[in-house]
Amino acid sequence: MRTAPAGAGAVLLESTSGRARIGCTVAPDTSARQLLLLAPEPELVPRLPARAAIVEKAAALAQVLSRELGLPVRLSVTDNRSTMVSFRRAPPGLRLRLHHMFLDAPAPVVRAVADYAGRGQRRAGRLLDDFVRREQPRIRQHRDERDEILSPRGRTYDLGHVFDRLNDVYFQGSVRAAIGWGRAPGRRRRKSIRLGVYDHQTREIRVHPALDQAAVPRFFVEFIVFHEMLHQVFPSSTGPGRRVHHPRAFRDREKAFPLYAQALRWERENLRLLLLR
Repeated sequence: MRTAPAGAGAVLLESTSGRARIGCTVAPDTSARQLLLLAPEPELVPRLPARAAIVEKAAALAQVLSRELGLPVRLSVTDNRSTMVSFRRAPPGLRLRLHHMFLDAPAPVVRAVADYAGRGQRRAGRLLDDFVRREQPRIRQHRDERDEILSPRGRTYDLGHVFDRLNDVYFQGSVRAAIGWGRAPGRRRRKSIRLGVYDHQTREIRVHPALDQAAVPRFFVEFIVFHEMLHQVFPSSTGPGRRVHHPRAFRDREKAFPLYAQALRWERENLRLLLLR
């Protein structure tokens, strides 16, 4: 992943001072910070809990988090396949998206959610990673009608052609993945942008649509796709007490991209251009 797949929202709750307001949302996940699951896929296909059960449990969870943090919590419950936790601190409260597995989370995990999303304590992410791995059988693995269809052809660049060339030249055709442009984000100010993401479970690469413009050089689009393809070759690893998303072998191979230095320089000099899209 270079700085997303968006899942369908299920239930939206907003809790302030212990009171919850309940409604529905299908808004895409455009949060700047996300905790991603990168693990082998299970064979069982989980079932989404009944909506009534989701509403009841989500209301209680939103209230607990609101009391724990002492601020309003806007909670969306999802059935995402890869993004388990995402959030945005939006004063005076917290916008939080959680996979439905967290509705049954024990108290230590709920506190870790509060610490990670509400207090910015990155160490809490380790406990969340462990919880997600234990609950992996509850994650939907297969596409359904709620999922957006990947489209590689853009107005300026065809990602299918980019992928095929890179696969032939640098990977001997060994990378097996679908690729397409991500969903266009809503109009809002951003301080960061996720240029690409690779989903290990579905073997899908999504590239931010901000790169689909003539002002972005082709070599930079190729660099982003190259980066995401490397995630299949060098999966995340678990180090001492932490998960390493870009192991040393990954970083060494990334530097083999012919225009590596130029790509990093172009990114630094043109970040504002991408953020405005």
